[in-house]
Amino acid sequence: MNVPSAGNDLDMHQSQLLELRQRLLYAEKENKKRSHELSSALDEIKHVVAKRMNSTTNHTDDMKWKELNLTRKLPVHFTNMYYYLPHLREYEDAIFPNVIFGQQRTGVSLVMGIPTVKREKQHYLINTLHSLLYELSEEQKNDCVIIIFVAEVNAEYVNGVAESVKTSFPREIQSGVLEVISPPASYYPDLSNLKKTFGDSEDRVRWRTKQNLDYSFLMLYAQPKGTFYLQLEDDIIAKPDYIQSIQNFAAKQSQEWMILEFSQLGFIGKLFKSEDLPLIVEFFLMFYKDKPIDWLIDHLLWVKVCNPEKDAIHCEKEKAKLRIRAKPSLFQHVGIYSSLAGKIQNLKDKDFGKNVLHKTHNNPPAKVDTSLRTYQQYTLEKVYKGTDCFWASAPVAGDYISFTFLNPLKVEKYFFRSGNMEHPGDKLFNTTVEVLPADEMLRKELVDNGSKFNYPATKDGYLKIGAFENGIAEGSINQSIGKIQAIRLSVNSDSPVWAILSEVFIKTSEN
Repeated sequence: MNVPSAGNDLDMHQSQLLELRQRLLYAEKENKKRSHELSSALDEIKHVVAKRMNSTTNHTDDMKWKELNLTRKLPVHFTNMYYYLPHLREYEDAIFPNVIFGQQRTGVSLVMGIPTVKREKQHYLINTLHSLLYELSEEQKNDCVIIIFVAEVNAEYVNGVAESVKTSFPREIQSGVLEVISPPASYYPDLSNLKKTFGDSEDRVRWRTKQNLDYSFLMLYAQPKGTFYLQLEDDIIAKPDYIQSIQNFAAKQSQEWMILEFSQLGFIGKLFKSEDLPLIVEFFLMFYKDKPIDWLIDHLLWVKVCNPEKDAIHCEKEKAKLRIRAKPSLFQHVGIYSSLAGKIQNLKDKDFGKNVLHKTHNNPPAKVDTSLRTYQQYTLEKVYKGTDCFWASAPVAGDYISFTFLNPLKVEKYFFRSGNMEHPGDKLFNTTVEVLPADEMLRKELVDNGSKFNYPATKDGYLKIGAFENGIAEGSINQSIGKIQAIRLSVNSDSPVWAILSEVFIKTSEN
């Protein structure tokens, strides 16, 4: 009886790894050749869908992609899914998403993918979207798309999430910045008899396996939409300048890379070239039952660049050429309750640093006053002076925030921002900006006659010159009003959330 030696075993494993590496290199070459096929297919979808799509209508039931009759011309990296997920052969539409909201935007620089699933306790998605959209310029909004992938098959839950996104971000849904999709129920294979590995429980193995399938589905849908793909999670906050920072960092790279990392945690803030996604997804699908997603990414890099005949130090150096870390981090994990039932995760990225939660401006001397109940030390005086934000319990109709100048001033412009990066949903809603002319005769005339300068007037002589929209109020003041004695923010209806004022800027001819 011949017993194989350790040396023979090592030779055999090295041979298998080299063979796998060659297969992946070939697959990469083929996928790059054919990646335009998916772009062509999605362009056709875009034209057909645009004719029949109303962004304010739910399309879960009446807009299935199978109606577009594209199943016979699937790109190669879609058809390969049938090999790794053979159950898909029984369902002709199992790899086409339900597009619930979206304008099928393509040709952008950055596509962001956010998978979201039902959690037992707290939900973070809306706050995450507020954070990602916070302070984005119109130019940036026009050159990106954020895809929310509701990775559930319960139609009631999926539609509930979609409706909450639509209610919170109607403009972004209508313009095409946000898309909401979900998978067909037939996409997922039977996950009830998975092999337990690495000491993980059956529930955890099932959770991580489904997660691998979720990432794969989302990446393939996102692939033809833009130049770069950014993988995010539904329980994060972002730095205000994250898009510009990503562009700057990517532009500085002098060598070929596969992943740029903008967070050190898990699968958050990982940037890929869209042309690489078919290869990456194929690797995920080869081993989706075996290991978590971040491990698979590391193994893919090993297969691409590591030499089995050299040591681990050499391997890490080679992988570092493809996987480049940016500092400081642009995304921070804030979720505590995991999508895995019973799991608590207090993961924090130490490289993220502290968010700037307020902005400082040189405002003119004024007496500040409010009817709102201030929370802890977050006073109105602090935001006016720029040392902290103002935070108060939920406003009700009739509440106000006022700034009375010590001397009447010629005010040119105003800017008020509510909410901040850590609490982006704590905004002022249905709130008007009002100014009090310093001229008492003019005030009396306004009270008697109602309006002037094309601005509505209040009963106490203020002119309504603006209002908060999506948490921000800004504008110029008609100089014919003359000097201003005070500016007031008036709340016109009860708010469901607390309010943060994070920036106050009153520009006069003197400052």
